[in-house]
Amino acid sequence: MLNPLIIRTFFFFFFFVCIYDFSHADVGTASVYKPPYTPTTCYGSDASQFPSSNLFAAAGEGIWDNGASCGRQYLVRCISAAVPNTCIPGQTIQVKIVDRAQTSVSRPSREGVTIVLSNTAFGTIGNPPATSMNIEIQQV
Repeated sequence: MLNPLIIRTFFFFFFFVCIYDFSHADVGTASVYKPPYTPTTCYGSDASQFPSSNLFAAAGEGIWDNGASCGRQYLVRCISAAVPNTCIPGQTIQVKIVDRAQTSVSRPSREGVTIVLSNTAFGTIGNPPATSMNIEIQQV
């Protein structure tokens, strides 16, 4: 016979896990921007700041944080889009912030988004013809 204290502890833990959301990610929107990528806000025109994977982004106003977002890394996952079957299921990418969306040389495909992804980053988590998507985003 199991100890009643162990059973109560198990049920409390199970209830806590079911009720409490362990995810620390936020929900937002992403759009895409195309070359030329000329980061002027974070690093001047230093192209060496781009990750070799080409998984980078410009920060929207919601995560810009007065420039503190420069160099931050974010996990990004597509959760839905206006165009059906746009999201690539199970794909999560890590991007580096290299610019500010509002002042980037290349304009976002949609204004007012949380993050603007490079062509490579956007294409890794979403399929054309989408130019914007709803995302889950988490700073790492």
